[in-house]
Amino acid sequence: MAKVISFSKGFRSIVFWSIISAAFIGPGTVTTASKAGASFQLALLWALFFSTFATIILQEAAARITIASGKSLGEIIALKYQNSSSKLSWTVFLSIAFGCAAYQAGNMLGAIEGMKLMTDFSPKILTVGLAIFAFAILMLGNFRSIANVLGMVVALMGIAFIYVAFQTDFSFGEILQSAVIPTFPEGSSLLIIGLVGTTIVPYNLFLASGITQGQSISEMRVGIVIAVLIGGLISMAIMLVGAQLTSEFSFGALAEMMKIKMGNFGGSLFAFGLFAAGLTSSITAPLAAAVTAKSLFGSGKKEWDVNGKNFKMVWGAILLIGLISGLTIGKPIPAIIAAQAINGILLPIVAIFLILAVNDSSLIPKAYLNSNWSNLIMILLVTVSCFLGINNIFSALGKTVENLKMSSSLQFNLVTTLTLLIMCWLVFKIFITKKRTFTN
Repeated sequence: MAKVISFSKGFRSIVFWSIISAAFIGPGTVTTASKAGASFQLALLWALFFSTFATIILQEAAARITIASGKSLGEIIALKYQNSSSKLSWTVFLSIAFGCAAYQAGNMLGAIEGMKLMTDFSPKILTVGLAIFAFAILMLGNFRSIANVLGMVVALMGIAFIYVAFQTDFSFGEILQSAVIPTFPEGSSLLIIGLVGTTIVPYNLFLASGITQGQSISEMRVGIVIAVLIGGLISMAIMLVGAQLTSEFSFGALAEMMKIKMGNFGGSLFAFGLFAAGLTSSITAPLAAAVTAKSLFGSGKKEWDVNGKNFKMVWGAILLIGLISGLTIGKPIPAIIAAQAINGILLPIVAIFLILAVNDSSLIPKAYLNSNWSNLIMILLVTVSCFLGINNIFSALGKTVENLKMSSSLQFNLVTTLTLLIMCWLVFKIFITKKRTFTN
């Protein structure tokens, strides 16, 4: 019989896991979701619905691995592939670090855009000031209290978006239909993969694995499900607000709409909320890269402690990349959307490692392995993510290199074939190999 948890434990677990939803409600979510709404109305709402559901499934699996084994996801990967541990660890780390660097650029650009709505200071001065503040917090290691305070501002901004979203002219039937029926309007591929990348944040899977210790399975599941659902609801509300824009999309236009709907307070709340989201994410993205590196390379090594030189070098490099990006990138909105798309492309790499690990009885006890139904759902999620990511890669190559440009039908057939090959390989690895293991 399943263990019943008390209300107080359930509430504490929701608050605890709200760090995951707070991590994906940043400038990238505000930009990508509102831009998608402004450009395509509700046509891409399904991408957020899918991403929210996928986040719950993948985060639960990452957390379950740690509860069952006592090891982080990075340690599990290194243990599972110990014969080629060094090369694989570097591949995973570089993928996550690349994603964190892309996020960091978007985080700093988003924070500065929020400040520009409130002050006339030079953007370059603001960017340098933001980088110095993030550096100081990371050096002190005492970022939690500040992040919590600013996180509350971001939460208030989310509530404001939900309030404005309820004033939409779209019917409940239209919203529900758009949430469950996929559509692919022309020119929407970058935004679709961006919506996936800004919700199912790859480094959050390592974060979930790293903070799980001490919770039971039931507490973890309650916390993840409710916290991520709240984050997903806020993301969908942001898209609904964007869909109400009558002018060309910009942060200023979005702030003006909030001001019209809620008064001056709404515009100010959006501006400061965008800044706060960028500031907190500018601290957590470098930290996440360092935590990932520590889990892959630094088990039991002093130089990978929070105050160790290797740990600091990793977050310092990500912070520096964000600073350079903030000083050199002229148009923030396209850059922020591109950052989310990059992470959407990287997602299948981490998700495939995760699904293989959570089916390996040599790593975790049999009682904690995925069920057949869980595997079918995870394979479906990985397959969809692979299709979107591969399609976006081919689209980008076609725009960059003229000779690689192909017709839409040929691209669709090629992407579908590659995706089906990956899916068949996963089915074989999980169902056939797993069955042989248990039989033997």
